[in-house]
Amino acid sequence: MNKNLLDWIKKCSDEEVWETFALSKKELKNRNLIRTNNIVGERGEFLVIATYNNTPGFPNLQAAPEGTQNVDALSRKGERYSIKTMSIPSKTTSVFYNCGELGDRSVPQKKFEYVVIVMIDDNLEPKKIIELTWEQFLKYRKWHKTMRGWNISVTNELLKQSKVIF
Repeated sequence: MNKNLLDWIKKCSDEEVWETFALSKKELKNRNLIRTNNIVGERGEFLVIATYNNTPGFPNLQAAPEGTQNVDALSRKGERYSIKTMSIPSKTTSVFYNCGELGDRSVPQKKFEYVVIVMIDDNLEPKKIIELTWEQFLKYRKWHKTMRGWNISVTNELLKQSKVIF
């Protein structure tokens, strides 16, 4: 964290802090670092794509077209990645929609090859990035009755079974 910037923002009025936030969001969009107003989710997607692309032996990823349900990144081989960002101390991802219904015993149509979960701190820095296969997603998903979709709880067991990226 840039100490000079932190000292400067602490001296700002409440309205100046909001203005700084709005200007920062506009600049993030101008630089194509975000596409939506979901800052935390966008930061997670950026971190995952950058990590994969900068790690030898990992697939190169690019952002999926905006609005693609459950798919946030694509590899050059066409593999689909669903990226979920969690702010620490949260232990549960947001919801995956259209990945089967509660009580339906049939295997749902495969929506993606991998789920990548990135856990970030208050400074929007990554603390852990893990990868699950579609099959692991099916094994560990939990039904969220209010949202009528599935999510993943990050447990010690899940961490042992997942591929640790970072």
